[in-house]
Amino acid sequence: MSKHHSALGLANALRPVQPVTLTRPHAAQRAARFFVEKFPGKSLYAVKANPSPALIALLWDSGITHFDVASLTEVRLVRENAPEATLCFMHPVKAEEAIREAYFEHGVRVFSLDTAEELEKIVRATEGATDLTLCVRIRVSSDHSKLSLASKFGADPADMKQLLIETRQVADALGICFHVGSQAMTPSAYTEAMERVRAAIVGSGVTVDVVDVGGGFPSVYPGMEPPAMTAYFDAIQRAYEDLPVSYSSELWCEPGRALCAEYSSLIVRVEKRRGAELYINDGAYGALFDAAHVGWRFPVALLRTEESETKDMPFSFYGPTCDDMDHMAGPFLLPADVQPGDYIEIGMLGAYGCAMRTGFNGFTNGATYDVSDEPMASLYLDETDDQLSSNVVKL
Repeated sequence: MSKHHSALGLANALRPVQPVTLTRPHAAQRAARFFVEKFPGKSLYAVKANPSPALIALLWDSGITHFDVASLTEVRLVRENAPEATLCFMHPVKAEEAIREAYFEHGVRVFSLDTAEELEKIVRATEGATDLTLCVRIRVSSDHSKLSLASKFGADPADMKQLLIETRQVADALGICFHVGSQAMTPSAYTEAMERVRAAIVGSGVTVDVVDVGGGFPSVYPGMEPPAMTAYFDAIQRAYEDLPVSYSSELWCEPGRALCAEYSSLIVRVEKRRGAELYINDGAYGALFDAAHVGWRFPVALLRTEESETKDMPFSFYGPTCDDMDHMAGPFLLPADVQPGDYIEIGMLGAYGCAMRTGFNGFTNGATYDVSDEPMASLYLDETDDQLSSNVVKL
């Protein structure tokens, strides 16, 4: 893979026709080390956020030994790129054939569930295995997060007592897990969820070996500057220490966005300008799915050798396909003199950017290059500094 120092240097040197993905391995390594060293438990990388084989191997080399997988494809992918990793099949609804292959062929011993039917399925598929870690997912609020994950999965708190008792009878280790939603903007999301965990443990009277606080750990985007990551860790640790759990219990988390958002950005070319609308060569069916469909704003920068002297103005983007839905409303703040032929870097696309890409209408990604400059924003640039939330740049 070719390497360049910066997005600007690459754009000037190559003048790419197709969109170009930039990867920053050092940024992912820094995020991984941060979680390994500072989270008061075990960190499982949520593969769905970015299933890049290179990233999986890099995270393994940086100390992430456990991976949250949601499908057989992800199971096989991690086995190929981090063969010794511990795989945790955390999707609460799985095909029986998938459970069977994961257990017997790939050594998966950790499974999640949120119904008695799923528990029965796991027991059947593993032929009554006695070495299972089973995590019962409880439904919690997503009120503090930008994207909800509260409606599809999770047992109702009223159903947890019976489900925990039944799961305890067949599990070698019993866990409770939850997910507060994506991009949680306050540590209160986790402390409030932990209250439901406490109530479930007290109500059922079972011994719990694992408490998995799931994902939702944020990154930095325009208009979404979260508190320092250590504030989340501290709040989780305090809540965990107050739970009535086994003396040998473990605390887990499942970061996805927080580990990979800073890993990638995108260089696009402006093909046309119509007033405050820019037609670019990537979009809703490429790496900008979230920008189009959930109104996510990403940091942007005009890549010119000579800095523009005009003030910034708000723009929206149209992608390259023939579909009207290929539209990113933004607003994206760029110099008012941006014009066709200009290149723009769109940052913080390591999370869900490449994962959501399609080949619709024949438009695909171009090459991928490593760069050594810093991401457009970061929560980890000064990880020894308590004021981590001040590490916001170029937004």
